[in-house]
Amino acid sequence: PSPRSCQPNGANEEALRYEIKELKQKDLALDQEIAQLLSEGYSLEELEKHISLLHEYNDIKDAGQMLLGKLAVIRGVTTKQLYPEYDLELSD
Repeated sequence: PSPRSCQPNGANEEALRYEIKELKQKDLALDQEIAQLLSEGYSLEELEKHISLLHEYNDIKDAGQMLLGKLAVIRGVTTKQLYPEYDLELSD
């Protein structure tokens, strides 16, 4: 095979190595963050509960955004225009 035909595989391999390196760095950073929270007195159970509640909040928020989007389509307005009607902040 010519060197040109080997480049894509080499490039893919290099990209995978880079991605693995980045994931290992993220893993290390998360481990350090967990260690920091534990040293501040948080328990694993408390952290897991907090994460679970954040997931639930995000699911509920996503459902609300979907409903606002459908209502906006029905009314022919933007979602942003509905926010004042429901006393919502743009940051909500």
